[in-house]
Amino acid sequence: MILKTFEAGSFDFKKFNIYLLYGENEGFKKDFFEKNILIKADLKITTYDENDILINYESILSSLLNKSLFETEKLIMVNRCTDKILGFVQEIIEKEIDDVKIIFKSSILEKRSKLRLYFEKSKKIICTPFYKDNHKTLSLIISDFFKKKNIPISQEIINILVDRSGGERSSLNNELGKIESYIYEKRKISFDEISVITNLSENYSVSELIDSCLKKNLKKTINILNENNYSSEDCLLIIRTFLIKLKRLLDLKLKTEKGETIDTVINSYKPSIFWKDKEVVKTQIKIWSLTEIHKLLSQINETELKIKKNIESGLLILSDFLITKSKTLNN
Repeated sequence: MILKTFEAGSFDFKKFNIYLLYGENEGFKKDFFEKNILIKADLKITTYDENDILINYESILSSLLNKSLFETEKLIMVNRCTDKILGFVQEIIEKEIDDVKIIFKSSILEKRSKLRLYFEKSKKIICTPFYKDNHKTLSLIISDFFKKKNIPISQEIINILVDRSGGERSSLNNELGKIESYIYEKRKISFDEISVITNLSENYSVSELIDSCLKKNLKKTINILNENNYSSEDCLLIIRTFLIKLKRLLDLKLKTEKGETIDTVINSYKPSIFWKDKEVVKTQIKIWSLTEIHKLLSQINETELKIKKNIESGLLILSDFLITKSKTLNN
């Protein structure tokens, strides 16, 4: 069965367990998977390449049938699929293995692809194509983002964001993530601010820098600071990202103090925490006490005031702060 991406909002993903996501738009695939399949089902993931399945065909199939390997792992992701995986798909359908979700991901599949045709014709499994984004689709994503934030923007801002995304939805989402951190509690943003925010030359994201600090990973925090050409203008973005993550950590910690398990708190948190970030957040909850988090909130606000009063030394002030907070007796 073919499911078009625009039909996702009214589709019941709980009724189907086997999906083929194919096409060249990896960013769109990622968004679709996280918003529709992963978050709604809230499942753990076991990842394979097609070759892993083909080499270990019988053992993996047997484990699925006996449920010995997947008692806790409820979702399987099979990457880089081709027509070679079709036999595995057919056997899963024939043996009615329906208590685990399996996502097959592929790049471009031609119309005559046997795998694609099988998914399209079957009423038990779902096939969704992901075509390359154009200026119009990326512009709509940007407009929708700012509309939800209730922040007016010009066509000039839309154009620069589309240009700097390089036509890639994943790159655009990275840029919008930076902007989301920057506009915390702001009601407007200028073209000049957008130009600065989206022009950061970074190999590691700001988010990863903050996560490393909150995990008290001194070595990685220093490495990220050294590897990136941050400027004084970047300090505010980093500070605000830190503040957003710290407030989330406080909220999560308060819930665990009330008796909820860490896994329950993380899995039920809104907005949802992406699956690959859950272990990072879990570590942070274990490391920081409520008293320490409240103290850190005051310190980050004080650091922001210091930076604003002495913007030329802002990067040095911020780096010292992050390094200090990353230190533990084990570093």
